[in-house]
Amino acid sequence: MQQMILDVDTGIDDALALMLAVRHPGVNLRAVTCVAGNASLEQVVRNTLMVLDAAGAGPVPVAAGANRPLLADAHPAAHVHGMDGLADLGLPVSSRQVVPVHAVELLRREILASPTPVTLVPLAPLTNIALLVRMHPEVLTNVERIVFMGGSASVGNATAVAEFNTWHDPEAAEIVLTAGVPITMYGLDVFYAVTVAPADITTLAASAEPGTQLVGRLLQHLVTVKGGEVRVAGEGHGDIGDAGAVCAALDPEGLTTMNLPVRVSLADPLTRGQTVVDHRTAGHEQDGAADAGFRRIDVALGVDGARYAQLFVETISSP
Repeated sequence: MQQMILDVDTGIDDALALMLAVRHPGVNLRAVTCVAGNASLEQVVRNTLMVLDAAGAGPVPVAAGANRPLLADAHPAAHVHGMDGLADLGLPVSSRQVVPVHAVELLRREILASPTPVTLVPLAPLTNIALLVRMHPEVLTNVERIVFMGGSASVGNATAVAEFNTWHDPEAAEIVLTAGVPITMYGLDVFYAVTVAPADITTLAASAEPGTQLVGRLLQHLVTVKGGEVRVAGEGHGDIGDAGAVCAALDPEGLTTMNLPVRVSLADPLTRGQTVVDHRTAGHEQDGAADAGFRRIDVALGVDGARYAQLFVETISSP
């Protein structure tokens, strides 16, 4: 069974990812850590606890972490996720409680306690993970891989070139690239390509099972707010976004990656937060790029969208 920890800023697609991780029979969800991003830290924590209730999760430990990026101000994304981060559906408040430690401490504890190396799946700005890397680098020997949703090898969404999570805390993203463990960047090049068909969304939303119904309603909201997003293939389809990174951790054969040099732009305001990906197959070793802070990671450039969509829908529909 795969030992997995999610780091989230629970908006809509984080909620889809949480549902998938809770319900997949091959996952032991060891912990969930929260960070400011799509919404404030307080709202992210509330949302995470409510989604775990809807998913029918057991006593998964949840901890609050960083309430802002390392250096910059926070920039919530209410225009996509709603004022409460969960499409303003008015979900019942959870009676679950967070554990009384910082997210970084929970990460340290659960990684070290895992009987086998952990798959760490950050779906948010990488602030918590950067703090972990700096404060407790010893835990990385028990991390099998980091599969993070963030970055882009092409165009951005927060800016013309930067994806939201890396743009929100680019210093944190640059630190995580130095972690020294295998890393997969599940970025915008594949983010929109895993979509649920309209008929499946309708079926999910009509379910009598609360978690399944919630997934359908959240996808319906995404279809509405992303109607003009040309990267979402298929009219009326809803992309599962962050949940695709969980699919990639579960089924890496569905992902096409290249091991490429990457670094994060920090200084230039025009490109701040951009993941600069060196696609060249020759020349960069000679012109100094290899010595300019670039680090090789696996960059997702293609995905079997139908395969991951099937994995997602079948898992969500079988609580």
